[in-house]
Amino acid sequence: MLQADAPSPHDDDTAQAAPGAGRPLPLAGIRVLDVTQVMAGPVCTMLLGDLGADVVKIEPPGTGDQTRSAMGFRMKGDDSMGFLNMNRNKRSVALNLKNESGRAVFLEMVKTADIVVENYRPGVMRKLGIDYETLSRINPRLVYASISGFGQTGPWAQRPGFDLMAQAMSGVMSVTGHPGGPPVKAGVPVADIGCALFATYAILAAYIGCEKTGRGQFIDASLFDSALAFSIWDISEYWGKGTIPEPLGTANRMSAPYQAVRAADGYFVMGATNQKLWVQLCTELDRKDLLDDPRFATISDRLAHRVALIEELEKSFATRTAEDWVATLLARGIPAGRMNTYPEAFESEHGMFREMRIDIPHPVEGTIPNIGFPVKLRGTPQAVRRPPPLLGQHTHEVLAERGLSDDAIATLAAEGAFAP
Repeated sequence: MLQADAPSPHDDDTAQAAPGAGRPLPLAGIRVLDVTQVMAGPVCTMLLGDLGADVVKIEPPGTGDQTRSAMGFRMKGDDSMGFLNMNRNKRSVALNLKNESGRAVFLEMVKTADIVVENYRPGVMRKLGIDYETLSRINPRLVYASISGFGQTGPWAQRPGFDLMAQAMSGVMSVTGHPGGPPVKAGVPVADIGCALFATYAILAAYIGCEKTGRGQFIDASLFDSALAFSIWDISEYWGKGTIPEPLGTANRMSAPYQAVRAADGYFVMGATNQKLWVQLCTELDRKDLLDDPRFATISDRLAHRVALIEELEKSFATRTAEDWVATLLARGIPAGRMNTYPEAFESEHGMFREMRIDIPHPVEGTIPNIGFPVKLRGTPQAVRRPPPLLGQHTHEVLAERGLSDDAIATLAAEGAFAP
């Protein structure tokens, strides 16, 4: 079995204060072992890293995280832009968990870890001997999060799970698109990102609980459950009325008008979601006839006659451009917005002010764009302390921090700990 000098917990270089903040980032000193690939797991651990945690990404030697080679186009190096956008503030250790020496290294790392996040198919970690039951005996304070398609238990638990399957099987796709149209998935990976967010909040809650009790716990997070959690309006309609929800395009189940509407040169979005806004809208459009129309008297009436309502509104909106209408409605206090592409949103005056694109240095790519921090901490602002790592870039560094000599690391390498 691997033997190493016992370092003091969290004695590495990752407890830096955020630049200019004068105090450490909230999760500084917390050590995370990231045994995940693709999206939900890596996004979860990146969020922890952005908040100051020391995230060590454990990757299969040779190939690494599958997302390194994804997307179908090449950068200067081997890593895709998708990988580069989900793995900042991490260090990479290439470790063969199927190899006895590789597992021994991992078990040694667990002794001083606070959190393990993994997204292997249920049962794989147990076969490898690194499941929660095993690791919690080594480190009772360990918070261990398993991310999977359908959860660790249940009739579908052993199915391979990706965002597409979770969207379809959770019902998300049943309400996405337009009435009578073919199946449409949400344009963004709501199950993956939702699961990353839910797992992150559970991990932080469990860590806080451990600080009080001295005991960690197991977290079972799934894409399926996370996608279902977004169904609040839709399932409420079913539970309340018995009506199976159907796609509504850009419309909403709770109020009307609240959707995309056509102007003279294209679409924009607007919402008159209460009676006061509805009256203001009709006044601005000079459409007293709509106020007098019994089909549109109340929100319930407008919902019941949504198609006719939008047809009437678009007769007025067709007289001017979308940009003009957005400005006019906003001046009236009526929510409205233009239909941006992603480049337009990131490059907008507001997107740039909010720093939702950040440019960071990278050892191979030079400078790379990254999605900015979606929430801002004013007391301890997040920072990119590390660019997305190269595969195995920090293997020697991380093991040396844990007391292994160069000779010991060389012996492990000869035993296949770092080889495919």
